[in-house]
Amino acid sequence: MDFELSPKAKELSRKLQAFFDDHIYPNEETYDRQMAAFGSDRWQIPQIIEDLKLKAKEAGLWNLFLPHSETVEGLSNLDYAPLCEIMGRVSWSSEVFNSLAPDTGNMEVLERYGTPGHKEKWLKPLLNGDIRSAFLMTEPDVASSDATNISTSIVRDGDEYVINGRKWWSSGVMDPRCKVYILMGKSNPDAPAHAQQSMILVPADAPGITIERHLPVFGFDHAPKGHGQVLLENVRVPAENLLLGEGRGFEIAQGRLGPGRIHHCMRAIGVAERALEKTCKRLVSRTPFGKKLSEQSLWQDRIADARTEINMCRLLVMHAAWMMDTVGNKVARSDIAQIKVACARMACKVVDMAIQAHGGGGVTTDFGLAAAYANARTLRIVDGPDEVHNRTIASLELKKYTNRG
Repeated sequence: MDFELSPKAKELSRKLQAFFDDHIYPNEETYDRQMAAFGSDRWQIPQIIEDLKLKAKEAGLWNLFLPHSETVEGLSNLDYAPLCEIMGRVSWSSEVFNSLAPDTGNMEVLERYGTPGHKEKWLKPLLNGDIRSAFLMTEPDVASSDATNISTSIVRDGDEYVINGRKWWSSGVMDPRCKVYILMGKSNPDAPAHAQQSMILVPADAPGITIERHLPVFGFDHAPKGHGQVLLENVRVPAENLLLGEGRGFEIAQGRLGPGRIHHCMRAIGVAERALEKTCKRLVSRTPFGKKLSEQSLWQDRIADARTEINMCRLLVMHAAWMMDTVGNKVARSDIAQIKVACARMACKVVDMAIQAHGGGGVTTDFGLAAAYANARTLRIVDGPDEVHNRTIASLELKKYTNRG
């Protein structure tokens, strides 16, 4: 078990931290100001993002996330972990480095399962940061935590597939630059449960697509990408847009969601670190009842617990990343599930503590903590709820003791 970062990763981590100090942190207010200037029409791209993307490309901090890739020289999951953690400290920063979900997961799907034609048409502009994409999996009318319930139909009709259904929490569909969806639907309803689903590429401008509504998260719109509910009515796409083959949707999903989950966990650690930093600064600056908050044992206990839990989660993530790199996502299923549960819960707890430390200011938008909590709480649901991951962990653990005689 070796958590030592490669020399390349160490250098990139140093460069990324310097980039944050020089360009990201100083422009947090600029980003907020430019977004506010859009008024109610917030589905626009603030200029600061485009300006910083150019600087990131020049600095060589671009497309760092693809492990074991022939398309770009990406990093291993272990080497990417500290970089993703840094990016988690500012919610919008990942796009600056072309490392923002759902594009990262979609690019991994295209890189691993796409045809040369798919890569030329969609992967290349995504890697260049010229377009964005969306991932359409969950549905409002079924319990999508069990993906075998997904009912959107994908039916072959000659040289095309016809798609009908309704999706929601489709991250990225509100972005004006979104040009392609990766959609999971049912193509083989009579096959065994895990062979019924397929994934297919759907151009965002295909006839029959309606974005029915925007879905806010605890009141936050997450513009300019946002999340939407999408209706697909007799949407026709070329048969060649099907990925890998009919009935192989679960195979692709497992290849996609493993890295996606660990990226969420890496960023959650960054969120927690930033919240702890804000908490400590607040505690040493406030003096109620003649004594600094930082001198009160209650707050010292909370700070100690937060530091311990952050460090524990970081080590758990590093171990899961090492497992994914060395034995693969399938063998690392329990490790991935463990971090998905632990990191989201930890981030919620640490950010909640930070809100408490900031009092009334904590629940406003002044310190960014309300938005951080909304995002952290959402992590307990996205890419599978806690209950599903705990079921996986328990099942794999109990399997060790089954039929042992």
